[in-house]
Amino acid sequence: MLPTHVNELRLVVTVGDFEESVRLYRDVLGLQEVDSISSPGGQVAILSAGQATVELADAAHAAYIDDVEVGRRVAGHVRVAFGVDDVAGTTDRLAAAGAELLAPPVPTPWGTSNARLNEPSGLQLTLFGPLAMTSDVAEPA
Repeated sequence: MLPTHVNELRLVVTVGDFEESVRLYRDVLGLQEVDSISSPGGQVAILSAGQATVELADAAHAAYIDDVEVGRRVAGHVRVAFGVDDVAGTTDRLAAAGAELLAPPVPTPWGTSNARLNEPSGLQLTLFGPLAMTSDVAEPA
């Protein structure tokens, strides 16, 4: 018997500043708002990020990814990665909108350009996408 078919992955993040977080993810990063729900004293926005995958890494590989992207171990046990067309531009927009830049875009051994940020609620983000021109991408730390 096959396991149950999963048709959606939803990452639920509790944020300190709801409006600011919605602005960052929807208006700056460009996720599409597909639903919003209010409850007594609270609210939720459901944003579509396109295709979702679950990436499971052991501690050694997670440390290797941190070293490639940032130069040191920085991630907790959960990190969210977004595939984007313009890593450098998206990184700049997120940083200007309040995300903390941990590492600018760097070329990776996986043939992508990756950047790392902390969003205002503390969730760590990786942006990954096509390699940019070498002059636009910092060398790995």
